[in-house]
Amino acid sequence: MPLPIQADTVEPGDTIIIDSGITFEEAIVGTEAPKSILDELILLDVLYKSVDNKLHQGQILTNEKIGDDIRNMFGFMLENDFIIEKAIPIVHYDWNDSLSMDDNNTYSFCYRNVSYSKHARGMAIDINPRFNPVRWKRAGRPNQPEGAVADTTVNGTLYPGHIVVKEFNKLGFRWGHTFSKYHDDHHFEKR
Repeated sequence: MPLPIQADTVEPGDTIIIDSGITFEEAIVGTEAPKSILDELILLDVLYKSVDNKLHQGQILTNEKIGDDIRNMFGFMLENDFIIEKAIPIVHYDWNDSLSMDDNNTYSFCYRNVSYSKHARGMAIDINPRFNPVRWKRAGRPNQPEGAVADTTVNGTLYPGHIVVKEFNKLGFRWGHTFSKYHDDHHFEKR
């Protein structure tokens, strides 16, 4: 899908670093997802400011039902200088979400043969997992990805009251920080 260029975020002549520029067919190679789920997916080109403070283009493979919301959120994050390290379809990580999270990759669709996973239908998105790790409420369990630490002084880190969290909430997304057993601060899902 072509990128809607917003005059207030992208200037003519801006250099855009391409992190991902694959086709839909390339983005779904090797998935075990059934055709009924694949038929609901779209591949979005998205713009963001990365950790190098430069403009990047990545891609989000997501459910068409939340495609407009995801596109709008990337525009909102760019307009508010919120850092996204990278956004690359998880096929790049051989469908391994642990590798993707460890690389601080923002993604939506990752088919898992687990009925409760919103990622299995592309109805969730993980934002900067290394900056926003899963933190268990019960002591003794390591953060996921392992070794990741939430540091709210780092741009790209989410916390209660953050404008990105508020904007996702306005769009009807549930934030993983509110889960009962752990704080999944990188996770937003829509029912």
